[in-house]
Amino acid sequence: MKGLLTATLLSAIVVVGDSGFDDLPINKVQVIGSHNSYKQAIDTALFSMFKTKNPKAAMGLEYSHVGLGEQLDLGLRNLEIDVYADEKGGKYAHPKGLEWEAAANPPAYDPAGEMNKPGFKVFHVQDLDFRSNCPTFADCLHQLKAWSDAHPDHYPVYITMNAKDAEIKAPGFTIPEKFTGEVFDRLDKEILDNLGRNYLLTPDDIRGSYPTLEQAVLAGHWPTMRTVKGRFFFILDEGGEHRESYIAGHPSLKGRVLFTDSPAGTPEAAFMIINDPKRDQEKIKAMVKKGYIVRTRADSDTREARANDKSGFAAACASGAQIITTDYYYKSKFFASDYVVSFDGGAYMRRQ
Repeated sequence: MKGLLTATLLSAIVVVGDSGFDDLPINKVQVIGSHNSYKQAIDTALFSMFKTKNPKAAMGLEYSHVGLGEQLDLGLRNLEIDVYADEKGGKYAHPKGLEWEAAANPPAYDPAGEMNKPGFKVFHVQDLDFRSNCPTFADCLHQLKAWSDAHPDHYPVYITMNAKDAEIKAPGFTIPEKFTGEVFDRLDKEILDNLGRNYLLTPDDIRGSYPTLEQAVLAGHWPTMRTVKGRFFFILDEGGEHRESYIAGHPSLKGRVLFTDSPAGTPEAAFMIINDPKRDQEKIKAMVKKGYIVRTRADSDTREARANDKSGFAAACASGAQIITTDYYYKSKFFASDYVVSFDGGAYMRRQ
């Protein structure tokens, strides 16, 4: 079993920087993570063209991230990965934006031909915001596994995921494959095949012998940070038909890999995505008090960073939400601003 020998050898060792939370249940720790964690910047020429056509939308996309491993090295313990289905491969191998970039001699795209292979792809917006630090989901998972193997005593890492299949109603844009129960089955399999069950904390682990996942959560059946070192928790950040398709045939998420953003009062309720900590401050506090784990956001669409406004982050901290995401663990390299997010002392984890 992954990490068994390592865990035994390290059981009596205090590891500097990743040991002070050992005895806390995971829902009693607040962490900071990143949003669209894989995202590279849109090429300059393409961005300029987009900004001319839709300045407001372009401003919201003017950010990027360092590699997944570098973010984890920094101390972030939540990452977000968007996936597009590509059963046969090649659907996103030639983004339309490459033609729009052509006159400006942009950087090479997918020189190894990874986008031609079957499997889920990782980027933000088809044909427009398509450059990624791990263009395939398999590559993202390999990066996570490699980092975990190099840091076997790391505290758990939350991976929120969007299943993206929205069409862009404009000529030339690729029409994504729709997510169905069968596609979600493939998504689970890709995680298991490329990361491995022993690296995961799943709904089955939390539910235990309780009749439903929610009953386990409301009873406080969360493990301690020590007992889930070296693990990843995957959460499907989707509602409506996507959530229904993922749950169908898997009541209380039995046999599933991902947790879901499910409302209180449903058998699958454990994690919740409540993105506005100002508007929904009291709701977040109430859900956290009941025992759920909540993700919220410190900033979005570059607005807070441009205004150097940390009120959203302050509200997120005060709400008690266990996961707070930002695009700014570093200052922006696209516009002048001192906006950067961390807890006191530059930390990215603290007691709730």
